[in-house]
Amino acid sequence: MDLAALTIFRAVVRENGVTRAAAKLNRVQSNVTTRIKQLEEQLGTELFIRDGRRLVLTPAGETLLPYAERLLALADEACHAVREDRPSGRLRLGTMESVAATRLPGLLAQYHQQWPAVALELEIGTTGKLIERVREFEVDAALIATPFDPAAIGELFETVPVFREELVMLTPRGHRPIREARDIALSTLIAFEPGCAYRVYIEKWYLEHGVRPARVLELGSYHAIVACVAAGAGVAVAPRSVLDLLTDTSNIAVHELPAIGMIDTLLVWRRGHFSSALNALRRTLMASPEATADADAAASVDANAA
Repeated sequence: MDLAALTIFRAVVRENGVTRAAAKLNRVQSNVTTRIKQLEEQLGTELFIRDGRRLVLTPAGETLLPYAERLLALADEACHAVREDRPSGRLRLGTMESVAATRLPGLLAQYHQQWPAVALELEIGTTGKLIERVREFEVDAALIATPFDPAAIGELFETVPVFREELVMLTPRGHRPIREARDIALSTLIAFEPGCAYRVYIEKWYLEHGVRPARVLELGSYHAIVACVAAGAGVAVAPRSVLDLLTDTSNIAVHELPAIGMIDTLLVWRRGHFSSALNALRRTLMASPEATADADAAASVDANAA
């Protein structure tokens, strides 16, 4: 069972068939079919069954897939390890929209200048979606908010905190001070789709005070969310760092949420799936002024609490 055969097997699964897998791997279809048959003969079992025009994994194929993913990831890690001093290849990074807008532009420019041989691909998503993308090997790592439920990140992942965000509530200008959920005068919560960790934190905060938003208006960017808040459509939550990007905040008010406090942004990747390119990115993030300032602020908060 060689790595090339496992690569072809994984491609057939991911691409949902031989034709697309062959195109993805730049091979002829007959070669892909032959290698799959050879792998099945070697293992002594069928890996796929045909259902009409679709190929469906057999139970044996379902069992093999996670092993194939782990073996290929380990092989990739080994290749990177022997040239650790010069990161190269492709690095697929998932990130929340807020981090992409506020924290990453300068850091990614620095990373690209230092490691031009790395092809960095960026994907935006909610924390929930990004965890799944890492789980399924569809991105190599992701920058996510610490989930409200720690079980969302199990033993399958490794993490390191890189930033710390203060979550604040945004309301139209002139709204009364907010100390608890009952102080909120508007019944609409403006937020990202389910899967957003910040949305989970604020909805749990509502519930702790025995309150539910009458409706949730789901939008896909903080600029749109803030514009709706300024227009009086509802209230929203956002990292305070997002406010620094706004050119006009005259029509919104910012309310602290001490009950929620600070939320760490984590760099997360699958255990055993760690390349020199990802290691270089981790070092870049950890050495950034934002990370240093956040660590100092966290230490100050912890010391005051003590």
